[in-house]
Amino acid sequence: MNLFTELQRRNVPRAALLYAGATWALAQGIAQLGPFFGLPDWGVRWFVIACCVGFPFWLVFAWVYEWTAQGLKRESEIAADPAISRSTGRKLDRAIIAVLAVAVVLLLTDRFVVRKGDGVAIAEKSVAVLPLANESGDQDQQYFSDGLSDDLINALMQFGNLKVIGRASSFQFRDSRDSSATIGHKLGVAYLLTGSVRKLGDTVRINAQLVKAADGSGVWSRSYDRPYADLFTLQDEITAAVADALKAKLLTAPGAVVQSDRPPSGNLAAYAAYQHGFAYYALNTEAGSRQAIRAFEDATNLDPRYAAAYARLSMAWTRLASHELNEPAEIALAKTAAHKAADTALAVDADLAMAHQARAFLLQNLDMDWRGAEAESRRALQLAPNDAEAQSSLGSQLASLGQNRRAVELTRQALSSDPRNASWHSWLSAYLVALDQLDDARAAIDTAIGLQSDAATFHAGLATIQILRGESAGALAAARQETDQGWYVIATALASQIDTDRAAADAALENLIMNKADAAAYQIAQVYALRRDADNVFKWLDRAWNNRDAGLGTLLSDPLVLRYRDDPRFAVFCKKIGLPTTTDAVAMK
Repeated sequence: MNLFTELQRRNVPRAALLYAGATWALAQGIAQLGPFFGLPDWGVRWFVIACCVGFPFWLVFAWVYEWTAQGLKRESEIAADPAISRSTGRKLDRAIIAVLAVAVVLLLTDRFVVRKGDGVAIAEKSVAVLPLANESGDQDQQYFSDGLSDDLINALMQFGNLKVIGRASSFQFRDSRDSSATIGHKLGVAYLLTGSVRKLGDTVRINAQLVKAADGSGVWSRSYDRPYADLFTLQDEITAAVADALKAKLLTAPGAVVQSDRPPSGNLAAYAAYQHGFAYYALNTEAGSRQAIRAFEDATNLDPRYAAAYARLSMAWTRLASHELNEPAEIALAKTAAHKAADTALAVDADLAMAHQARAFLLQNLDMDWRGAEAESRRALQLAPNDAEAQSSLGSQLASLGQNRRAVELTRQALSSDPRNASWHSWLSAYLVALDQLDDARAAIDTAIGLQSDAATFHAGLATIQILRGESAGALAAARQETDQGWYVIATALASQIDTDRAAADAALENLIMNKADAAAYQIAQVYALRRDADNVFKWLDRAWNNRDAGLGTLLSDPLVLRYRDDPRFAVFCKKIGLPTTTDAVAMK
């Protein structure tokens, strides 16, 4: 009997195939589940090496032992019966089929829905642009490397079959020591674009790498040394290379238009001013807004047809007027400037989604033109269907109009592209509160707090959930963790109303009125709603309207004030401020 015949009789080839199939299936399983358990990237590699080392020992085992009806026995102890060999062979065949089936399922899962990251399915065509490292040796050049990263994000968003993570989420991993697998899991993407940029005088050096998030393996990489004057061409080359590597295709949705925040003249000085402005705007402070305004004005002076700079200028004026100014005269001037900038942006480029978002932002926050804001947000999303900001903005407008279910859908859609945007998780929580989905609302606000524990309003939002649950101790505990002083006063006044200490409840309301009568008229109406004082609810709603209190935008999502939706005064008030009287929100009992 020759060696090959004897190997077949002892089922060694089948055992070898079973071993190989099991190794393949287990390696895929470890690769896919590893990020959930924080396993390092090299875990799969060493598992495969260990299996290769063990393969000869397995073959020896298969040669020496046979599986019989009485269990595992040494081959030398068994009579030479072909029936035993065939029986063992059939068992091995079934095991091989089962293992290969599992391996194929894992392969298909890895190919089409790679993993799940924070509840978001990871598509194969998905990428996050991590902030390019600033290697210029000058911290003042940070705006340039960040601006280049932003431009790559915006450019890749123009590809319809490619999921691209937004800045708010991807920039959280600046200088991160997390493995690529961990970052990919947290952002919900299959690929990461990383690199560095160095600007020295009139020269730009960029190193860029596209890697698989699962194991950090390279897909594409290249280094560029170009004159600064060729910056836009260089950005286009990188975008095209990444899109080609991921087999991405440009947007073809009806009405979609390729978006860009570059100056139409190609003026690099205007572009640099715009990047400066965006960096200041991202600070989210009054000083930052004022610096952003100056920088965006510089950009528009350098290129009078720079629509994106006018749009951002309008947003900065709107935020200053609605959130950071108190004097009526200053607010009026800021409002006029916001309108002028938005009008100019749309006149220069009516197909710029950002210009419509700027108009929606000021209509919502300054003019309280809810229908107008909705129309502008719809137009922005039609022009840029992949834009998460446009999705979130339309969700906000629809919630103001009482369409909270649709707001939830759009906000979740936006979060799929920007999963670590704490503010959007907070808004999602508010819309879920409106629908009385308190468990999901709690999960959303907990996520927001976990991402940005010191953000204003987040603990106030948690306090509201506890109020609706009737948990006075929990509501007060959450309110007392609110980091913003103004919202601390509001949250504690609200939470105190469901506690048994009536003297404390009265004192908290008195303190709120004494310190925040103008800035928080809407929230005072909420407190009176908790106290079941209808007359004062409508008194303070009227005062909120006179003050153009931004809180009125939440009226049709507010379970507290909606206690009085059947009061005839509610319909009259809604008509006065331009809101419908219908809403899918659930009023507090």
